[in-house]
Amino acid sequence: MERKSFSDMSCSVAQCLEVVGEWWSMLIIRDAFMGVTRFDDFQRRLGISRNILQHRLVSLVDAGVLQKVAYSERPLRHEYRLTEKGIDLWPVLTAMRQWGDRHAAPDGPPVEVVHKDCGQAAVGRLVCEHCGRPMGARSVRAVPGPGYRAGRTPLEAVH
Repeated sequence: MERKSFSDMSCSVAQCLEVVGEWWSMLIIRDAFMGVTRFDDFQRRLGISRNILQHRLVSLVDAGVLQKVAYSERPLRHEYRLTEKGIDLWPVLTAMRQWGDRHAAPDGPPVEVVHKDCGQAAVGRLVCEHCGRPMGARSVRAVPGPGYRAGRTPLEAVH
């Protein structure tokens, strides 16, 4: 099945999906956060075919989420490291993990993330950077932003 491109859609969610919306992409990023950097290690951990893994890694490098760094000259071998743009996906990955823990892990979280400062299991939450209050779906509203272009998104239909 041919994947639809969201590149012309004026929506930040669509643009994020354009980069990391393939099934394997967020799992590759998850493993990169866990310290996996080498092709064979990604392949072994994920059980993904080598050609699909290669394609996803190239896409993530081209998008600036991962950088390819040589670690051996003979033979030439590379590892893949998160860039700043990739590290900025941490809250996305955290939200996905927390959703999975709550709604798809009947025996409890398969992995816990522990906050290094206090040693406790960390639960991420969104807070307003201006007032410090928690933010949820019912405490925010969508309004046109500086990049909004009339006719490009269904924002007018959002109340």
